[in-house]
Amino acid sequence: MAVSSDGLRLGRYKIFDTPSYFKDGINFLRQVRLDLCGKRKVKAVAGGIAGVLDLKKTKLLGAKNLPAWTGKPLKKNLERLCGAPVYLENDAALAGLGEAVRGSGRGKKIVAYLTVGTGVGGARIVHGEIDDRTLGFEPGKQIIQDGRTLEWFISGKEIEKRLGKKTQEIHDRVTKESLAKYLALGLNNTVVHWSPDIVILGGSVMNIIPFKKVHFYLRRNLKPFKKLPSLKKAALGEKSGLYGALELLRQKKENRR
Repeated sequence: MAVSSDGLRLGRYKIFDTPSYFKDGINFLRQVRLDLCGKRKVKAVAGGIAGVLDLKKTKLLGAKNLPAWTGKPLKKNLERLCGAPVYLENDAALAGLGEAVRGSGRGKKIVAYLTVGTGVGGARIVHGEIDDRTLGFEPGKQIIQDGRTLEWFISGKEIEKRLGKKTQEIHDRVTKESLAKYLALGLNNTVVHWSPDIVILGGSVMNIIPFKKVHFYLRRNLKPFKKLPSLKKAALGEKSGLYGALELLRQKKENRR
């Protein structure tokens, strides 16, 4: 959670775990908002949350990691808490927007962003805006093999289930290369569907997946195109979603004029 005095630069920010229960989360956000803003008036708020939002982007329809938040009036509670308009987005889409405008995708027309962390999310960014969609982008839910999704093969949560260790504890080359192979399969599908200028990879699990191997296997798999799109790591780290929120607020302001 961060504040910005000019809508361009980030000021103070705090990183914290999301409370499991909705009421606890709202109360916690109230305290953080007071800590960051004090008595200063808030003009507008933008934020991302993991999961699928309803069409009006007012509440979560489904969230694997936050089941107790599903169906709760999130937008309404945040607007009451902040006394300002609130704009919600999927967290991966917001991070992708940040990377497209301020990070590794700057200057590119079509950006495919994937984040590999607890789960696998992502979005397609076109001309510096999150692309139109009816339900949302869920590249991690694509089926890769025997009914299993890309998320099953490479997400931190599933890796920990299968191997009994956290991703930062994985050091063997065979496991890391296997992750690179499965990520490359998912990227092959993403590239042929989204036809991007650049693919940006973010998220904590990318710290253990060998980037050069991903590039190698993607080049081997991607038959329809002679030239690969650029493949880069995310540049903004944990602040990508915050920069995406700043950009979303800027776009909403422009649209209101």
